[in-house]
Amino acid sequence: MEIGIVGLPNVGKSTIFNALTSGHAAASNYPFTTIEPNVGAVAMPDARLERLSALFKPKKTTPAFVRFVDIAGLVKGAASGEGLGNKFLSHIREVDAVAMMVRLFKDADVVHTMGAVDPRRDIEIIETELALADLASLEKQYDKVSGKAKSGDKAAKESLALLEKLKAALSEGKPARSLGLDPKAIRDFSLLTAKPVLFIGNTDESPDAALVGAFEAAAKERGAPAVVLCGKIEAEIAQLAPEDRKVFMAEMGLEISGLERVIVAAYKTLGLQSFFTAGEDEVRAWTVPAGAKAPQAAGVIHTDFEKGFIKADVYSFADIEAHQKESVLREKGLIRSEGKDYAMKDGDVCFFKFSAPSAAK
Repeated sequence: MEIGIVGLPNVGKSTIFNALTSGHAAASNYPFTTIEPNVGAVAMPDARLERLSALFKPKKTTPAFVRFVDIAGLVKGAASGEGLGNKFLSHIREVDAVAMMVRLFKDADVVHTMGAVDPRRDIEIIETELALADLASLEKQYDKVSGKAKSGDKAAKESLALLEKLKAALSEGKPARSLGLDPKAIRDFSLLTAKPVLFIGNTDESPDAALVGAFEAAAKERGAPAVVLCGKIEAEIAQLAPEDRKVFMAEMGLEISGLERVIVAAYKTLGLQSFFTAGEDEVRAWTVPAGAKAPQAAGVIHTDFEKGFIKADVYSFADIEAHQKESVLREKGLIRSEGKDYAMKDGDVCFFKFSAPSAAK
């Protein structure tokens, strides 16, 4: 699953993307520096994985990953073809969630395409463009669906009712996600405003309290998580060796970097959770959607695990943290045997049992 970083030009998207991925995406004071999306897999920071590794002392430790996509800057009028227009919007359609980057820093050397720094205005511009693009898309779909509905097609009638509800909301400036509709029911409409959103505020070394306050208030009004960070500082932290990074962060009074907060928030925004497998060969974090069943989790490891799923031996990270050894957990009856209907919990440590597929005759 991917989360796309979007925003107006010159808000620091590529700087943050570079720091997140330690990549080399172009970053400069020009609109549309990023034309084709850059994609990077970012390790999910998880102290539980580090603790499990310390307990099992495996040959290899593998974290879970979040994929970020750095998408070209959007401008006012994008839905009508301004800037990169439809190309930009098509890239957003391909991601699973949106990280909306908002500029909170003032810098005379880095032009703001809309003039003065104003986080509320910038958020509204992006939301308006996405809503206009969705409305245009729904109008095209409406004509096709309404014709089928008139002929008595039951599925088309249901789709038409959804289309009308969505069109009404978007016309009032409400994003599709605000309606609380079943995501599966509207998936085929491919709406930009149906995607979950995370807000990232990019400040300078001395944050402007008024700008930060306006940004956080706007995010809260939309019921979305918000992370405030300084792109320049995060870029410096990302370039340091791990041991130097800890010293630098301590000097800055930071317990956790802004980028780590972004990764964790993105993970939650995507509706993901982690489970672990642990042994002497490898300790590994795996990613599943919240609410995934045990066979689905097994299938993340290998498709044969899901097809031949028998059961899963499961215990919680909290229990292994408290008792240190699996042998103690067995003695205390803390290792459970779960079947196909078991809903995975964040932090589960699992051993899956499955029947191998029979050889072809």
